[in-house]
Amino acid sequence: MTDTRAEALPATGPAAGSALERRDVVLIGVLLVATFVVILNETVMSVALPVLQTELGVDPSVGQWLTTAFLLTMGVVIPLTGYLISRLGTRTLFGVAMSLFTAGTTLAALAPGFGVLLTARVVQASGTAIMLPLLMTTIMTLVPPSRRGVMMGNISIVISVAPALGPTLSGVVLEHLGWRWVFGLVVPVAVAALVLGLRLVRPVAAPLAAPVDLVSVPLAVLGFGGLVYGLVSLGHAAEGSHGLSPAVPFGVGVLALAAFVGRQLLLARTDRALLDLRVFASRQFTVAMAAMLVAMAAMMGTFILVPYYAQTVLGMGPTATGLLTLPGGILMGVAGPIVGRVYDARGPRPLLLPGAALISAALWMLATIGADTPVAWLLAAYVVLCIGLAVTFTPLMTVGLGSVRPALYAHGSAVLGTFQQVAGAAGTALFVTVMTIVSTRSAEGGATTEVAVADGVRSAFLVGACVSLLLLVVVTFVRRPEQEPASGPAADGAPLPH
Repeated sequence: MTDTRAEALPATGPAAGSALERRDVVLIGVLLVATFVVILNETVMSVALPVLQTELGVDPSVGQWLTTAFLLTMGVVIPLTGYLISRLGTRTLFGVAMSLFTAGTTLAALAPGFGVLLTARVVQASGTAIMLPLLMTTIMTLVPPSRRGVMMGNISIVISVAPALGPTLSGVVLEHLGWRWVFGLVVPVAVAALVLGLRLVRPVAAPLAAPVDLVSVPLAVLGFGGLVYGLVSLGHAAEGSHGLSPAVPFGVGVLALAAFVGRQLLLARTDRALLDLRVFASRQFTVAMAAMLVAMAAMMGTFILVPYYAQTVLGMGPTATGLLTLPGGILMGVAGPIVGRVYDARGPRPLLLPGAALISAALWMLATIGADTPVAWLLAAYVVLCIGLAVTFTPLMTVGLGSVRPALYAHGSAVLGTFQQVAGAAGTALFVTVMTIVSTRSAEGGATTEVAVADGVRSAFLVGACVSLLLLVVVTFVRRPEQEPASGPAADGAPLPH
């Protein structure tokens, strides 16, 4: 059967030539800024959560729901974005996403209590979940293969730098203005992005009149929601929370996910899949997603534990803790476009192995920390990790999405976003669970709080360092997509002329 999605590609897409029209550059720029804003807000809770728990008078197990609910909503909405992008189109979906994010952020800033704040975080997450897949699909549709490396380098700024800068900005605002302004300062930026976007964002493809499969939606909600909630519950269970056993959401999630996969494979035969899994027919897409899974898990686990260690063990305040992450975030932002240019000229191979090696080296460095580790060592390890992530993310995203057929770009972006979300939840659960188990045992053995936490954090990074060795193996199988020629004089991995 003919794939009608291919017909929806605009005439100004990648096949039209190597030069981007000015309106395409403006469109991508607006989407980049908007996506940066929404993802920046995703990680503010890492520093703000202890303050919110105190001021709102809730227990840590309850306060954690501000993060859990956000992750859960992201995990449920992202798998649906492939269908939404195809059905609603770029401009309409942008308006929906930024309106949800703006409304959620405003509600959070004005929240009179915990219940309203929790609701606001869910609304925020609903908009946030849409933006990154929408940005990736737009870039893959408009940007020719010879320039995708640079554009994906800009995306790596969004998905890497924004989470790194979140704790920094949150710490400064918390110390000087209070928790409401963590959200309040974002509101005018979100409104400006929404208004500007509605003026400048245009449709890049004709929406498809595809009916939604009413069976797939609840299966996706139960499958991905159960999986993410089960992963988050592992960390809560390790901390001694007496809530629902992680086995229950895991079991529901696995069963629903199996049914969802079977349903999508069946619907794909008539191009009606909610999430088209034919993207995995590409070997390079599958390998790139496996590598992204490990790298994202390492990133999110580290982004959670480093601020916690700095505050609990080293006694650093919110502002100092936030500033600790700033150099790494800046370096990631600087490196992204540079890495993209190298990819366009030489392909992924000269980048991925060094990048994976830097990630692994950083985790091994962090596996040596203790109760009296110098801040300089912690900073150095964090910077090395950020550089490694910047060098790794761009080629993985470019290879992965560049390996699928243009008709499946929206679904490839949705799968990538889903993998990132699940990896983030898995990395956080793994690191927090190991840290909690070891630190609890150390405390029971008579260790002080600082020593016990340091023992737990060190053990968590040791496990992460061992997992990073898998990344070193997987990236050796990544190759430039066959339909994506090098834009420069060098082939994949070949030396550039001097």
